[in-house]
Amino acid sequence: MTFLQFAYRNVFRNFRNYAAFFMASFFSVFVFFIYSMLMFHPEIERGFLGEVSIAGMVFAEIVLVLFSWFFIFYSMRAFLEARSKEFAILLHLGMDRNQLGKLVIIETMTIGIFSCISGIVFGFAFSKFFFMIVREILNLNALPLYLSWEPFVLTLFVYLSAFVVISTLSILFTPDIKIRNFIRGPKFVDAAATYSKRNAILGIILILCGYGLALITTKSSIFSYTLLIPVFVTLGTYYFFTDTTLYIIDRLKGRKQFYWKRARMLAIAEQVQILRFNSRMFFIVTLVSTLAFLTVGVLSAMSSYTSQYDKINPIGLMYKGEMDNPYEIEHILSIIDELEFNGISYHMTRFTVMRQTSSYTSNPVEVFRETDVNHLLFSYKYPLVNLKSGEAMFIPYSEDSIEKLEKTEVKTVLKENNVDLTINSVYPKMFFPTAIISSNSIIISDEDFEKLTNEFEMAPYVEPGYHLFTFDIPNWTETENVGIDIQQMVARDYLINSEYTLPFYFENAGLNYSYILATYSLLTLIGILVVAVFLLASGSFVYFKIYANLDREKKQFDMLIKVGLSGKELKRLITRNLMIQFFLPWGLAFVHSAFAFYVVQTVLNDVMNLSIVKEVVFSFTMFALIQIVYFFLIRWRYISHVRG
Repeated sequence: MTFLQFAYRNVFRNFRNYAAFFMASFFSVFVFFIYSMLMFHPEIERGFLGEVSIAGMVFAEIVLVLFSWFFIFYSMRAFLEARSKEFAILLHLGMDRNQLGKLVIIETMTIGIFSCISGIVFGFAFSKFFFMIVREILNLNALPLYLSWEPFVLTLFVYLSAFVVISTLSILFTPDIKIRNFIRGPKFVDAAATYSKRNAILGIILILCGYGLALITTKSSIFSYTLLIPVFVTLGTYYFFTDTTLYIIDRLKGRKQFYWKRARMLAIAEQVQILRFNSRMFFIVTLVSTLAFLTVGVLSAMSSYTSQYDKINPIGLMYKGEMDNPYEIEHILSIIDELEFNGISYHMTRFTVMRQTSSYTSNPVEVFRETDVNHLLFSYKYPLVNLKSGEAMFIPYSEDSIEKLEKTEVKTVLKENNVDLTINSVYPKMFFPTAIISSNSIIISDEDFEKLTNEFEMAPYVEPGYHLFTFDIPNWTETENVGIDIQQMVARDYLINSEYTLPFYFENAGLNYSYILATYSLLTLIGILVVAVFLLASGSFVYFKIYANLDREKKQFDMLIKVGLSGKELKRLITRNLMIQFFLPWGLAFVHSAFAFYVVQTVLNDVMNLSIVKEVVFSFTMFALIQIVYFFLIRWRYISHVRG
């Protein structure tokens, strides 16, 4: 038997240890390859949606490459630990360390080549279906299957180089291993004496500081805390697993009534070893799982936004221009012509909005005429406004503002024209998108509006008012091709100039929705596959650690059975040990993610009045169910190995 044959047979003889590594590597290659197939597609559009797809693919590729390299490196270290006795026998029989390193590299490359080939084959077979999904998402005319060398070469280069470099580095990091250490296996010491009380307390403080910053974060302070929160939580998590958990267990051991009860002494002693020697693994699993949960949370936020988009944007088309806007007539006529040409029914309302200064706050206030507002409300089939002279009504700028403003009464004077007003009500429904009007907007009677003859005191530095044209369209998703030229002028000015310079602004809810829906659908497709890779890898980390010490733990359990441990007590002891390894890092990841989502919810509620609670709860529930099923599957296999 040649050396290559020996290495090849070693791989399949130890497939139990390699199985999780192979599946995670295979899935990473699979996802990377289908992204590469789309990224190099010769017929993909290069417009906005095309750029979104390219940007999403590139980002996903980078994340997968970085994570895959790290995963392979960690896996290699786990393999060296899991096969310590096998290596000891080989060294004892005369194999030198260079041959041992060569053996590990060959075995790793065998797994790498098989995972690359299978990932590419399945990826290419799945590409046609993937292209069909992307074509529908991005509204492309055609996205046929193609054959090019670029995706194949890129995928092979990225992953084969990862296997070569990292397997070599893993061997270099263990040059001083002694045969006696291999024979003895992992050395277990009194782990409770190795923690630092200062670091244990510091871990809790850092995590609590991160949570505290999350609780006080607002839309104005989010950029200040964006870097601080992850740093505090990451460092705190590391110290939590290396020191805090051991400190807590050490304190529990001091309570004899708890520690000496039944088999708790045995279970706690084993958990001390698990926590001490798996602290880095727990730290890694927590971070990876948190990234997966946050990815799903971002997708949930986008899902909530798309599902509530019609409530946030009740107006199909909106054109807003300065009083002397030279494009007004031309643009409004072109919009009307396009709507009628496409057979789209609409209800247009023209507003003349005046800016005045409130004596109550000394701030500008936007004033709407009662008749203009009623014209729009009639098209919505909402209750009409009926105001007397001297009365005014708040216009809500968000759902939350309705509850706040209905309890507010303000007596003010429009200073420029000396118009006395009493504002003691708010319209009970939102009828303008938040982006159109300011938070200081009111409706006054026609009689009072006619009195606004004097110009705004801040003019000409601030526009004294504006014209607003709204097009209420029952099914505004049909308007995505209306006003494209005007929309392009607005977008071009935003891109070219640092400040907006056009005398008008145009917004097409149907067009924006098509962009948002396509972007969300594509990012969801990307995110689901990336999250699947993350979760599979994090589960593999736990799998490696459990099976690395399986032989040693089997001997321990055999000894306990001989001294009288019942089968029921054995299952209970195994369950406790496995629960720590499974649910401690994932539980902490859930808590981290919950505070992160609290920040996202706070900002979204302030900016767009969106709630993602329902979507996040559903995502967390699904994750929890998956982890519980995975736990019982591993527990079942573990018990069968221990008893076998």
